[in-house]
Amino acid sequence: MPESGLTWTVYDADKMTQREIYGAVLADLGDKHPEIVGLSADLAKSTKIGTFGDKFPDRFFNFGIAEQNMFAVAAGLAKAGLTPFVSTFSAFASMRACEFVRTDVCYQNLNVKIIATHGGTSFGSGGATHHATEDLSIVRAFPNMKLVVPADAIETAHAVIACMRTPGPVYVRIGRGFEPRVYEKTEYDFEIGRAVEMKPGRDITVIATGVTVFHAVQAAKILEADDKLSVRVINMHTIKPIDRDAIMKALTETRRIITVEDHNYIGGLGAAVAEVIAESGKGCAFQRVGIPDCFISHGYPEDLMNLYGIDTDGIVAKVRDVMGREFETDEDWEDEV
Repeated sequence: MPESGLTWTVYDADKMTQREIYGAVLADLGDKHPEIVGLSADLAKSTKIGTFGDKFPDRFFNFGIAEQNMFAVAAGLAKAGLTPFVSTFSAFASMRACEFVRTDVCYQNLNVKIIATHGGTSFGSGGATHHATEDLSIVRAFPNMKLVVPADAIETAHAVIACMRTPGPVYVRIGRGFEPRVYEKTEYDFEIGRAVEMKPGRDITVIATGVTVFHAVQAAKILEADDKLSVRVINMHTIKPIDRDAIMKALTETRRIITVEDHNYIGGLGAAVAEVIAESGKGCAFQRVGIPDCFISHGYPEDLMNLYGIDTDGIVAKVRDVMGREFETDEDWEDEV
């Protein structure tokens, strides 16, 4: 891994959650970057920023259950030249502290890194108060904010390291439990704002983010074996700034696009991709797949993902549906502009 001096390997990703990898990476970065400070709102153990706090107790601050105060102080620390890493649940970072993230951090374009855990359906038993299925749409709207949703623990490590190379506010959204490993190697070309093509394809493109990337890859394998379909899979780990080039390449080469996200389909990845397509003036068969416009039920994350069709089975079914649609596929785009 670049510049981090990490001691863990790809095999540790099978035993460590995204949160645990994040805690380990941040503690390693703390050795090389004395300007890093850690902030928690009584969730150091749950978010794993406590790993950093144990190693650097003089650079770690617990604010209790006071998320708004925590982000206000993070802004002040950043103004003083430090690099605050702030950790709390995604629901709290995006909603309870919303105004402070927007006005104190983003308005001043401060170097605050937000590592938001328990995103999407990952805190299935937490109920509507703790589910975070609106956070991407909220945070994406803030000027100056960069928004990253890693696919697995390995990509989480890359995202945390990239935060140190990226000026200004960054929101990294990760899960709670043992998210499936997507990458087989720790070394690959990760860059904020540039998507990763996980699998080439010419018939249809599935653009996924976060935990749904694993399911998109698995669905593509099933569809290739059973339906003889060539399915392109894109890991859109950065939702803002979104990789417009990757979207347009998929649009012109496959003419069918599905987006999949562990988030309400309003305002998140699907909306961001749809904006790019609409502004291009070029048409395609397009479908957003995500949580519907509702508060989701309690349950195990895997059951919730299946219920709302954002797991492997759901993606397979949606690809088959979109492949059955008819639309104009001529090469003359002029009449569609």
